[in-house]
Amino acid sequence: MKYPKMIIFDYGHTLLWEPGWDPERGDRALFEHITRNPGGYSLEEIRKQAEIIFNDTRMSLRELGIEMSARTRDKVLYELLGIELSLTPLEMETVFWDGASPGDVMPGAAEMLDFINSKGIRSAVISNLTFSGEALKRRLDRLLPRNRFEFVMTSSDYMFRKPSKVLFDTAVRKSGLTPGEIWYCGDQPRKDVGGPHGAGIFPVWYDNGSIPGPGREIIADYAPPFEFLHIREWRGMTDVLETLEKENE
Repeated sequence: MKYPKMIIFDYGHTLLWEPGWDPERGDRALFEHITRNPGGYSLEEIRKQAEIIFNDTRMSLRELGIEMSARTRDKVLYELLGIELSLTPLEMETVFWDGASPGDVMPGAAEMLDFINSKGIRSAVISNLTFSGEALKRRLDRLLPRNRFEFVMTSSDYMFRKPSKVLFDTAVRKSGLTPGEIWYCGDQPRKDVGGPHGAGIFPVWYDNGSIPGPGREIIADYAPPFEFLHIREWRGMTDVLETLEKENE
């Protein structure tokens, strides 16, 4: 295990989580900003149309490791129905997302970021997410205002979903470092441990069960056949970093 020059993080159930997630509430928040609706569609009718158009396609794309962006979904849905809103594409993402859940910080995440910042360890984010990196950066800056993320990448901006090597190779290129100088931390081991390992990045499995996350029952017994760091709280990673720092003195 080598002391990192940069640590890249997952988003959901790693840095932040989304208590009370309710997409209908997000759609309702968007509905308030409609300025043109010639078909007189109700909120329920708009949601039904979205299900008809996208549900099967979205899942099929994800099975192929491809992400459909929220912006593409909104563009197709609202233009098809002739609906216009008084919001930019970024504002539409933000209004929906904040309406569905304003988000919250995972336990110890802010303190962990303060620690790595104090040690001069660079940081960034890669997330499988329908929302854009621009929208995610807004959320991260609001909830983790002391972060120093150099870049924020989401699968909706890059088409490919983790564990695609394309995302990790792109992050390495953006960092200007070698893969061996970077750690990647996330809560889903098949994506966040196997993915970075395939790109030569050292994986950290953040396995915090204090807040229920998607798929925990399925992944609980996953044991990658290579070296990785398995932690259950962020203090575990900072302890390891302190030990490595002392060994390198």
